[in-house]
Amino acid sequence: MLEGRRLLITGVITKDSIAYAVARRAQELGAETVLTGFGRARRMTERAAKTLPEPAEVLELDVNRPEDLATVAQALDERWGGLDGVLHAVAFAPPDALGGAFMSAPAASAEQAFRTSAFSFKGLAEALRPLMTGGDAAIVGLDFDASVAWPAYDWMGVSKAALEAVSRYLARDLGPEGIRVNLVSAGPLETLAAGGIPGFERLADGWDAQAPLGWDVRDPEPVAETVCYLLSARARGITGEIVHVDGGYHAMGAPA
Repeated sequence: MLEGRRLLITGVITKDSIAYAVARRAQELGAETVLTGFGRARRMTERAAKTLPEPAEVLELDVNRPEDLATVAQALDERWGGLDGVLHAVAFAPPDALGGAFMSAPAASAEQAFRTSAFSFKGLAEALRPLMTGGDAAIVGLDFDASVAWPAYDWMGVSKAALEAVSRYLARDLGPEGIRVNLVSAGPLETLAAGGIPGFERLADGWDAQAPLGWDVRDPEPVAETVCYLLSARARGITGEIVHVDGGYHAMGAPA
């Protein structure tokens, strides 16, 4: 499904991350992949990259640094001369913007959450846009349903709502260039990032009971498969979409 496609995968830190599952499955489906890491965590990314079916190069990328975005674009141009797809799996909110601190969170923390989790989607697309000229490129972001308010999610939830809006505007502006932009709204999964969200366990524990298909918080494969589909040419008619991969939880008003 991804034979010959050149993909940039952000957000891999450890082997339990959704982005790692995407990178691994993408390689199994024929893609070439490059990963990104950031700061001290880059060493963790490099360790994970070595365990992929084909060990992947890791480029330094802080999505809030325009110089890093430019350097990554240059490196990909030198390596491949183009790019077919990218996964945006980057999100962050300071501790004082989570865990029930919605009313007390300072503006600076809310702004940091927005910039890293939503505005960076546009920044990454803008930086890589000149490489995605083949007429069938795809940008996919990881989302968590922002149509409702969640316990403890606070300003990260607001940032995800912004991410959903950014995705629609990118779909509008990049579609004429043959670049598709979509989001995958995943159910809760046990990852390093999820462990930093206060109250995650309470949210995850009730998911399986309400999802009509059930939900395994330890299995990122359904999400990875969907991301790979959206990165493939098989999804060439889809843009501006939010695909829920959550066992059907989002469509239920209450547990059955």
